[in-house]
Amino acid sequence: MELKRVVITGLGALTPIGNTVDEYWNSLINGVSGAAPIKQFDASKFKTQFACELKNFNVEDFLDRKEARKLDQFSQYAMVSVSEAMADSGIDLEKINLERAGVIWGSGIGGLKTFQDEATNFALGDGTPRFNPFFIPKMIADIAAGHISIKYGLRGPNYVTVSACASSNNALIDACMLIQLGKSDIIVSGGSEAAVNVAGIGGFNALKALSTRNDSPETASRPFDKDRDGFVLGEGSGALILEELEHAKARGAKIYAEVIGSGLSADAYHITAPHPDGLGALSVMKQAIAEAGIKKEEVDYINVHGTSTPLGDIAETKAIKTIFGDHAYDLNISSTKSMTGHLLGAAGAIEAIACIKAIENDIVPPTINHFTDDPEIDPKLNLTFNKAQKRTVNVALSNTFGFGGHNTSVIFRKYKG
Repeated sequence: MELKRVVITGLGALTPIGNTVDEYWNSLINGVSGAAPIKQFDASKFKTQFACELKNFNVEDFLDRKEARKLDQFSQYAMVSVSEAMADSGIDLEKINLERAGVIWGSGIGGLKTFQDEATNFALGDGTPRFNPFFIPKMIADIAAGHISIKYGLRGPNYVTVSACASSNNALIDACMLIQLGKSDIIVSGGSEAAVNVAGIGGFNALKALSTRNDSPETASRPFDKDRDGFVLGEGSGALILEELEHAKARGAKIYAEVIGSGLSADAYHITAPHPDGLGALSVMKQAIAEAGIKKEEVDYINVHGTSTPLGDIAETKAIKTIFGDHAYDLNISSTKSMTGHLLGAAGAIEAIACIKAIENDIVPPTINHFTDDPEIDPKLNLTFNKAQKRTVNVALSNTFGFGGHNTSVIFRKYKG
């Protein structure tokens, strides 16, 4: 069986450094930090008092107020980014087979704030069970995909992948495989997360996973820096339209890039820490390169998981050196989480967009906030510190890894017909 080719024909982004794809990309290449003191709740008693929140975002600019109230923030964010991606794709819903168009979304947590609010209201009451009838439909992680399919009438495959911070990469990989196998023509994919709340900050603080650099939030996310002290929590959404190549060509679609390879693995090591030698990361990159049918020397850019944690950054660079050998020094490598913070289940989606825009514009976004070299990280690696770098980007690889040891890689290539 000959596999179908899969291309990207639409993009949408709602991020801490830009509420559209263009705003997001401009902020990336200009090294803008999205970190600031938390505004959504009083964080003064928390160990971490800052995050990468959305800026100047009012959901009622996009959704009817009554409808918005039925959605948790993570679903609201999904609907907004998908709206941009669908418009960008130019898809005419009256001219496609809706039974061959689906939604595969990613979210690591789902409706955390909804759960928090409902549990808090019950705890503060007199014990009488008074719950919002939309409690469960707002909270469950699969509901974002459901709302997207209902809005656009997409009757093909429909589900959500949940693999912590690898969730939206898993969604993209599943979407790609379904199209490759000829089961769908179009899949709306991506991911969304809304964990900047009491439960999210408190929970990750308890894990000692977050930076506590409250005196300088904008420099707190510092991947690969000697003085990194944890990740910065972010929120938002990224959406991508994946489409079978001939279907896209037949309707005259703009093609951003082609999806050519992917990898999936488990560390089978620890619930939160990566394997110290990066074995899971090594496996997924090796798989993705093999599936893409390219030489490792053809990879120009790696958007790394790079969360700014002491162990994770070292393990990932070890894996890159192991698989790429001498070519590791010819690559551009960067962590855009240094600017966006960590969007958890939505990270893969917005980082896929960063890779695609790097391919489109032949510019690699930087890893900002580098001040001091870490002696455990090879200084000869080009980690694109502090400033974007121009270079031809034909092939870009995106890594995302999640709690539980979930690892994913996706490879995108410049479309050349």
